[in-house]
Amino acid sequence: MPAYVRRPEWLKLSPLDPVILNRMNRLMQDLELHTVCESARCPNRTECFARGTATFMILGDICTRNCTFCAVKSGIPQPIDPDEPQHIVAAVDKLALRYVVITSVTRDDLPDGGASQFVQTINAIHRYDFSILVEILIPDFRGSLSALQAVIGVSPTVLNHNIETAPRLYPEVRPEANYLRSLELIRKAKLLRSSLVTKSGLMLGLGEEQREVIDVMTDLRRVGCDILTIGQYLQPSLKHHEVARYVPPGEFKEYQSIGEEMGFTSIISGPLVRSSFHAAETYLSTLKLNNPRS
Repeated sequence: MPAYVRRPEWLKLSPLDPVILNRMNRLMQDLELHTVCESARCPNRTECFARGTATFMILGDICTRNCTFCAVKSGIPQPIDPDEPQHIVAAVDKLALRYVVITSVTRDDLPDGGASQFVQTINAIHRYDFSILVEILIPDFRGSLSALQAVIGVSPTVLNHNIETAPRLYPEVRPEANYLRSLELIRKAKLLRSSLVTKSGLMLGLGEEQREVIDVMTDLRRVGCDILTIGQYLQPSLKHHEVARYVPPGEFKEYQSIGEEMGFTSIISGPLVRSSFHAAETYLSTLKLNNPRS
């Protein structure tokens, strides 16, 4: 694998706008909140911040795992902030959000993996305005059924859990995760509430083969995944997993066509696609497919 692969023309990114970034970052600092947009160095954050949207990251900004693709800090986390749910509500109010996306770091140090903080945050948003839609991007909770039941019990609109890559690459890319456990989480979520919209995401360019991508897509449909996002992995720093290759736009389109034939209600596939990018629009497109007269 080459130490450096030159980024192709289709992945030349526009410079991030410091004015827009600083405005959102100041708001998050004032409310003592974090966004995965900044922590994971998302290439789309200027666009999202300019539209007044962000993906909130609860349970702090330090992850107990050390995935080699991820820019989020790893180490020993701080104690949970009991006021965090109300801070999220304050941000929702300030940004006038009608669709809220919430994720978290992985907290293997907590007995429930942080599920109770998801519950309290969703409940706080619904107490503020029950009509607000909430999408959650959850960790695997180490396979805990009770943790999964707890978060589903407070009626999230969409439950997302990213599978990330092919099982062959898990030992080097996600050494503390388990491919079958992640699939089982999505399967159990659908069994617990059949009407729940489930979602997952894949990153390409980590060393996977095309047949492996299709196999993962097949596995996700088999366990009842409704929405799939596929994007290009971008190396956050020289310390992170190297980019094996940059996938051309045409290949992303092929995966989108294959996914549509498989029966995903919505599949978004492209170099700069991320799991929470245009999340509200993706969900609404799913609704229209399921209810064509709406």
